[in-house]
Amino acid sequence: MSAEPLISFRDADILNGEATVIYGLEMDVYPGDFVYIIGKVGTGKTSIIRTMTAENPLLKGSGCVCGYNLNGIRKRDIPFLRRRCGVVFQDFQLLMDRNVHDNLAFVLKATGWKKDAEIDKRIDQVLSDVGLTTKEHKMPHQLSGGEQQRVAIARALLNSPKVILADEPTGNLDAETADGIMSLLSRINKEEGTAVVMVTHNRSLCERYPGRVMLCKEETCTFIS
Repeated sequence: MSAEPLISFRDADILNGEATVIYGLEMDVYPGDFVYIIGKVGTGKTSIIRTMTAENPLLKGSGCVCGYNLNGIRKRDIPFLRRRCGVVFQDFQLLMDRNVHDNLAFVLKATGWKKDAEIDKRIDQVLSDVGLTTKEHKMPHQLSGGEQQRVAIARALLNSPKVILADEPTGNLDAETADGIMSLLSRINKEEGTAVVMVTHNRSLCERYPGRVMLCKEETCTFIS
C-alpha cells in the first residue's frame, strides 16, 4: 500500500446544501483500494462524493483529493481536479443527441485533447476496456441500461484517472446487469490499479465483490471493515 493516499479527509464536516450531514469525517483512500460507502437514504453518502469533486464546499476540517487541497480550492482548479477522478452516475448522464463516439469525443475535447487521430485511438481503447467496441456509432437510446452504464464508465476512464468515484452505479439496473457492471469495476480496479470509491445501498455487492466498507449512520461515516 502506498504511503500517500489519493483521498484524505481529517475531521471534515460534509454539507448537503447548507446543512451538515456528516460530522468529523476521517477517511483515507489509497491507490488500488476498493471502498464502499453504504447507508440509508439521506445519510450523506452522495454528499461525500460531491465534496470530493468540489461540487460541495469543505468549510470545516481538511480534505485532499488527487493532490488538490479542497479547502478554498480555486474555481479554475476544479476542472483539473475532476480530470483526475472519473465520475460515474446512477443515471448515466449521457448526451442523448449524439452517438457513443461523440459522447466520448466531447469529453476529450473539453479536457484539452486536440488531434482527431489521438481522440479516436483513446475512444477505441476505452470502449475495448468496457466491452463495447461494436457500439461506437449507436445512439444512447439504442443501448440497454447496462450498455449505457458501460459507456459512462468508459467516459470516466478517458483521462486515465487515479480513482473512479461511482455514485450508485448499479441503482437503475437489474441484478444480472448490475453484476456485470460490478465485474467490470472490479477488473479495472485489479488490473489497472485504479482506486474505486462506490456509493451503494446494496450490501450484497460488498459481499460478492469485497472491499473496504464505510457506513454512514447518524451523522457519522466510519470504516467498519
